[in-house]
Amino acid sequence: MNKKRLVVAFSGPSNSGKTTAIVKVASILNDSGFKVCIIKHDPKDKAIFDREGKDSFKFSQTGADVAVVGPNRTTLFKKNTSTIDEMIKLFQDFDYLLVEGLKSLEIPRISIFRDRLDESYFNVSNAIACDETINSNGIPSDLDILDLNNPEEIILWINKNAKRV
Repeated sequence: MNKKRLVVAFSGPSNSGKTTAIVKVASILNDSGFKVCIIKHDPKDKAIFDREGKDSFKFSQTGADVAVVGPNRTTLFKKNTSTIDEMIKLFQDFDYLLVEGLKSLEIPRISIFRDRLDESYFNVSNAIACDETINSNGIPSDLDILDLNNPEEIILWINKNAKRV
């Protein structure tokens, strides 16, 4: 089956609402029958594999790459980083790939703000999603402005502006 294969990134300061926005967008897309994949940037390498004491945790502690394969899912934990191209190959058949963070990636990007704007995101952004706490007069005119509380509007922007891979 032919998939859309659209990639878009979400950035923003801590507690700006990135995860909430991605969850809302992904849920709507999934409910509409689309295959959605999400990549989460973990800049401090805090993610752990499974819970302490579990076999897969013990395997991971050896330094090995570990995959846990079940009847309905596969969980992979590699001990080295992956490029976006490697992740696209890994996920293969998707309609939407939503990336949280990874500001250095050159893909269309929505930066998310609540309470205050952080101008350091402007030069890596194509759109700003914000709520009523943000004065949109401070946003450069070359950036699209989206309603953070309207995931359907964010999806329309993604459909129009995401990178097809």
